[in-house]
Amino acid sequence: MNYSNTLPLLLTPENLASLNHPLPLRGPDYAGLQRLVPGAGQSVDWQRILQQLPCLNALQRTPQDPHYHAEGDVWTHTQMVVEAMQDLEDYRQADASRQFVLFFAALLHDIAKPATTRVDPVSGRIGQPGHSARGAVDARVLLWRSGVPFDLRESICRLIAVHQLPFYALRGNRNGDSAEFIVRKLSHEVDLIELAALAEADMRGRHCPDAAEILVDIELFRELAKEEGCYGQPRAFADAFTRQRYFNGDDVHPDYVYHCDPGSTVTVLCGLPATGKSSWIAQQCADLPCVGFDDARAALKLRHGENDGMAAHFAIDQAKAYLRRKQAFVWNATHLSRQMRSKTLDLLFAYGASVEVVYLEASEAEIMRRNRNRDTTLTNAGIERMLHRWEVVLPSEAHRVRYLIQS
Repeated sequence: MNYSNTLPLLLTPENLASLNHPLPLRGPDYAGLQRLVPGAGQSVDWQRILQQLPCLNALQRTPQDPHYHAEGDVWTHTQMVVEAMQDLEDYRQADASRQFVLFFAALLHDIAKPATTRVDPVSGRIGQPGHSARGAVDARVLLWRSGVPFDLRESICRLIAVHQLPFYALRGNRNGDSAEFIVRKLSHEVDLIELAALAEADMRGRHCPDAAEILVDIELFRELAKEEGCYGQPRAFADAFTRQRYFNGDDVHPDYVYHCDPGSTVTVLCGLPATGKSSWIAQQCADLPCVGFDDARAALKLRHGENDGMAAHFAIDQAKAYLRRKQAFVWNATHLSRQMRSKTLDLLFAYGASVEVVYLEASEAEIMRRNRNRDTTLTNAGIERMLHRWEVVLPSEAHRVRYLIQS
């Protein structure tokens, strides 16, 4: 394919502002998305993709740093990545569902670059900080609205969130984590075969001076995963408690049981509003005490969004009392972003609690219907505004994670 930039990329404040507008993240239904996926050796219908997924048109107007992307704009790069993915043996050998994952991970891996594009006022260098994390959320909203099955959707979104990690994982990270730690933890979040394939396609689908060196690093990433026994499967741990202590940064070995006095057994609810968390608690945990921000707001007679700090302190004080007594309880909250969940989970882990996260999900239509019919100060428009923070809980975040997906 002959790649060329047909649109001038003028980095005016007005053009940058237009790229940063929220994207209308809607597309065809799941069957329509499936029809966009080419088989091995088949050509991609790019015009049809842009018609079916108009949110991708902004990629054609989005510039990139020419040092890392001499090929040009984000859409040019995306086309090259998708076609590089098609050439990989991992794609050719995959079944239809895994080809769907790999294709859409490649197609959407830079979906958030328009919204994250920044230009340094001094050097003129172009950057897109945080585009991977934001891209995972944008892809999640798009694919959720299209009715893509949960497991396929989350495989795609998790890949997008970490698609650059194999470029530099062998050097560790800013937190001082070793390459072994990164690979072991990642293996409980994504399929490392698919992650390495996406990273390789991402690097082959660009023109940059250090591409050959980074491709070697990606191959070494594969070899390390194979040595750890987690290339295509999660890394084995002695037990769930040892695994969680390791992921939380404790000095423990994956293969040896970490012994300590047991604390509370805590069930943490997680999911968008109106997904049935309170109903699930009433059916499954009616005999356990329950704490949470919504319950705290009700006890304090606060409206949704009113004095959240007071509600949080009230709930946390309740939880600490149960944790000190090593009493089992339920924590009911939205916990929509990883940052919000970590505040709760870190508190529980600090008291030695055994934690199961129960994640609930329903379709957009069902959530909005339920929310209209319940007694709440949270509007449907408020729920829509929450979607930009929607990070589904990862299997690595707790001792156990259950996904309850309602059709």
